[in-house]
Amino acid sequence: MIGSFDLRPPVRPDEVDEVDIRVYLVLDEAESPMLYQVPLAMRKSPVAGAEHTLVAITGGADPRYIYDGPRDPDFAEALLWLILNEETSGMTGGGTVMSQGHSLLAQPDFLIASSRVLSGEQSNTSIIYELTDANGTPVRPVICKLFRALHHGDNPDVVLLSALGSAGSRVVPQSVGYISGRWPDTGQPNGVANGHLAFAQEFLPGVEDAWRVTVRAAEAGLDFTVAARALGEATAEVHEALAVTMGTTTCTPENISGMIGNMRRRLDQAISEVPAIAEHRDAIDSMYSRAASAPWPALQRIHGDLHLGQVLAVPDRGWVLLDFEGEPLRPMSERSVPDVPLRDVAGMLRSFDYVAGAFALAHPGQSAKDWSLACRRAFVDGYSARSGCDLRANRVLLDTFEIDKAIYEAVYEARNRPAWLSIPTDAIGRLAARTTVG
Repeated sequence: MIGSFDLRPPVRPDEVDEVDIRVYLVLDEAESPMLYQVPLAMRKSPVAGAEHTLVAITGGADPRYIYDGPRDPDFAEALLWLILNEETSGMTGGGTVMSQGHSLLAQPDFLIASSRVLSGEQSNTSIIYELTDANGTPVRPVICKLFRALHHGDNPDVVLLSALGSAGSRVVPQSVGYISGRWPDTGQPNGVANGHLAFAQEFLPGVEDAWRVTVRAAEAGLDFTVAARALGEATAEVHEALAVTMGTTTCTPENISGMIGNMRRRLDQAISEVPAIAEHRDAIDSMYSRAASAPWPALQRIHGDLHLGQVLAVPDRGWVLLDFEGEPLRPMSERSVPDVPLRDVAGMLRSFDYVAGAFALAHPGQSAKDWSLACRRAFVDGYSARSGCDLRANRVLLDTFEIDKAIYEAVYEARNRPAWLSIPTDAIGRLAARTTVG
């Protein structure tokens, strides 16, 4: 164990000393060491109906019932209060815990009506809070993401959404606050690591992600170009706000060489796992060489893993982009480096192509390629209009980022979803052979 710290919920007279809430940082010293955040709620008596969240019973004659923290209402309440109260406290083992709140929950008299944990997550645990004011009137709900697997370095989701919120952006969820920490780490040059432990933000209930909305439109053959154009505009707005709040930097020859080198390494890895890509190696190498000599835009912070599943369709608000953590297969240190906005554009173009691919798999003999192509063009038009940058003026660079994304997808599908492998491999073939704008 690296360290631990207490959480203290508001004290109620009938629950004094009833619950002890503690968060442990536990190091798994396997071949690839991983630091985990283990939140626990320890009670003197069992909680009726919470048997499925019981972790252990300890103490013999004086037992303690230990529950998974996020599923305990007192833990959930303590977590949110720590964020809003902006505290700094010590951690056993020599670490420090700090919290920073924002203005979304400015009303001091809100109450937590209920809390629940989202199911299906692996590396994080998200708690949904239903809130009311002092009169019992519902107010804006909140979601708090507790990071179970900890990494050294700032989490991009926290940093970027906080920056966008400070810029007044309405195309991302509004930030509530976060908890960060410092803990001993012999693997760091100064012996100390730091990172985010939890992040709370506005929760948007009863909405669908853009993937579902888009697939449904493709199934029905509905014109989706207006919506796709609006999504391009929203993406450009996010890039503009990030450039203003976090700055830009000139893309140097060394930056270009490094990124093209990373692309070539990903290509080599992909060919080792998906040999069919090898037939396109020469064409892809040529594309990379042409891209290396093309003009590159300034580098800045970007979303990093943008696709239709990372966007919500919110009534009376439009598209809302979320989950700014970057590609999950990339190290955390790489996700915080300024990058080329075209990477996000390419990710969304790939996502529209995936809609057509999923449609073809579900409807053998039918095609949604023309529908997808119209959406891709509308997205590019919307982005170009909002940003003032004509994406088609340097098509080889956009194609390069798109084929790099398709190569990433091919490795993912080969490992996890072989039935879908043809979607990225077909795209690799098309992009490698392309000579006209599309």
